[in-house]
Amino acid sequence: MDDIDNSRRDFLIRALSSGLFASGLYGLSVPAWSMGKIPAELPPGKSIYRLSGKVTIDSKAATLDTAIRPNSVIETGADGKLIFAVGKDAFILRSNSRLELQGGDVIITGLRLLTGKLLSVFGKRKPREHLGLKTVVATIGVRGTGVYLESNLEQTYVCTCYGEAELASVTDPLSTEKVITHHHDSPRYILADAPIGKKIRPAPVINHTDEELELIESLVGRTVPFAFTGDYDSLRKDDY
Repeated sequence: MDDIDNSRRDFLIRALSSGLFASGLYGLSVPAWSMGKIPAELPPGKSIYRLSGKVTIDSKAATLDTAIRPNSVIETGADGKLIFAVGKDAFILRSNSRLELQGGDVIITGLRLLTGKLLSVFGKRKPREHLGLKTVVATIGVRGTGVYLESNLEQTYVCTCYGEAELASVTDPLSTEKVITHHHDSPRYILADAPIGKKIRPAPVINHTDEELELIESLVGRTVPFAFTGDYDSLRKDDY
């Protein structure tokens, strides 16, 4: 465990030294952590790690002190970005997005991304607890998984960054797929307009990074389940 923690610390400090997060190199303007401080788990009662631009939560302008509940509705404007956690789940919500969380008083049981881009990491659930993600054209069932989604009327992009996911078209019961991944192995497009049984297509890795996953896992006291090998950029295609 000490070796893993030291490796993670060394990686993040190198990222800070290079200005990785401050520069917005990976499409997200996150201030660099001062003095090499690594993000820690958010304290009890704290939901938001960073926000910028126009962000509303339950129809009210958000501040760093705004509480996000498991059933909150979150919207970002053209300049809006939000990094937050609810319970054991953490997220980066990008601009021009509308996200509807679904759950009770304590835990998220599902979410709906009507439009926009969302990077998520989810804590483990009980064996029968199935977390459902929905977009306009797709449903994704996950448990203890990192997932990146992009949603619009024509298609959903989904990268199961690690873990298991069951993908399905909302209009075509023949277009389904179960993916098991370790490191962005099976990104997919789920299309609104495609032949029956062929609405799920292979896709490249776009618009999210290992560094962002590590950041949000840190906010809920975890780390990513893979080693940073330095070859991730060869997989990823920028398209912000």
